[in-house]
Amino acid sequence: MTALELEQPTEAGGTHPGNGLVRRHPTLAAALGCLVSFAVFWTVQRLLNVTMIDLMVYRAEGFTVRNGESLYDMVATSAHLPNTYPPFAALLFTPLTLLGVPEMRACATAGNLLLLVGVVHLSLRLTGLPRRLPRPAATFAVSGLLVWCEPVWTTLRYGQINLLIAVLVLWDLTRRDNQRLAGVGIGIAAGLKLTPALFAVFLALAGAVRAGQLLRSGAGARAAWNPWLRQAVVATATFLATALLSALALPRDSYRFWTEIVYATDRVGEVEITANQSLRGALARLLHTHDPGAAWLVVAGLTAALGLTLAVGSLVRGQRAWAAVACAATALLVSPISWSHHWVWCVPMLILLGSEALRRTGTAARRWWAMTCALGLLFCSFALWWVPHRWHHHEELHQNGVQMLLSGSYPLAGLALLALTGARLWRLRGRAGQGDARPSAGSGAGNSGSGSGSGS
Repeated sequence: MTALELEQPTEAGGTHPGNGLVRRHPTLAAALGCLVSFAVFWTVQRLLNVTMIDLMVYRAEGFTVRNGESLYDMVATSAHLPNTYPPFAALLFTPLTLLGVPEMRACATAGNLLLLVGVVHLSLRLTGLPRRLPRPAATFAVSGLLVWCEPVWTTLRYGQINLLIAVLVLWDLTRRDNQRLAGVGIGIAAGLKLTPALFAVFLALAGAVRAGQLLRSGAGARAAWNPWLRQAVVATATFLATALLSALALPRDSYRFWTEIVYATDRVGEVEITANQSLRGALARLLHTHDPGAAWLVVAGLTAALGLTLAVGSLVRGQRAWAAVACAATALLVSPISWSHHWVWCVPMLILLGSEALRRTGTAARRWWAMTCALGLLFCSFALWWVPHRWHHHEELHQNGVQMLLSGSYPLAGLALLALTGARLWRLRGRAGQGDARPSAGSGAGNSGSGSGSGS
């Protein structure tokens, strides 16, 4: 089912020449197609004997908690992988110890596939699509396609929790502004992995901008307390609650994490390896060094400032989907380590670009479809693995120009997305100056996210 088919009328009297089942029962047809795609995906992974090595580390963390041993002295699997997550994550991993390894792997695979469906559903909701087709039908159809993206494939291959993180964040960002507990998902996500905390910073900055606008308009201090500020406070409070819970349950490990482990970025892995798709990894390969040092700090700082500015500007102008994707891209770019499987945010990125194409006709639509297809091919091509990348052999320090482009494809895509966000904001500002009041794309559905900051 193509993206154009997803937007066709579903009435039995329609003129589309597609199969009758698709026209009369689009959700059932899409669900069957998704199920087949997932079954093939699962079969291929089993035939390739994927190890789900990160899931085994999570299980070892759970056993370490149960046995009262040191979380940050343990190593797991034959690769001797250490624990790098906050202690709150280890508390949540303890139920994994109640399952056998085969059962645990099956549950993790099934759970991640369901989480992918959740990410697609929330991304469609964020962009306000589809307009005519039932959303479950679109969700199943898109999920069956995007399961083959490299970040999703690798997430399931390793048994990672990236899709859970994305669901928690997107769940918050797609909630109505009048829901007072919005922000809990971001707080929990930050408690599991620290990087999602950037979404709380983004919401706080957007809320501060909105508060300033309201105060200047004479709305008063009470009105200035807007939903974005409240959501940032709830996210921060939830994150602090996860840290407090961890400190009460695991005081020794919590103290060590916050005073030592959180600063040991080299503990996660070698910076220059191809799997690291952050700016730091790209710079290490570009400069042929294990540690790009000050160069990375400068580039990451500028990127963080630019990305947050674009995300805040998009949210203030009602572009909630673009704001969310810009913030996600910024977090992935500036993190010291962003493994390729962390880029499961390619799912909302692709859906956002596709939504822009569906809202247009003619040359403009073709241009957006070209960008969507190019990004989709990038994430489905596994191109970053076309370069020499043997573990511990440091082959990435000797790459030529073409190899650097391939191994830096995700950071380049992230920077291109930020540039596209900036270009859209520039055009929106020009339209506002000309009094153009037409609704813009990417503003989301079911959310206010608009100028007043009041609930909807």
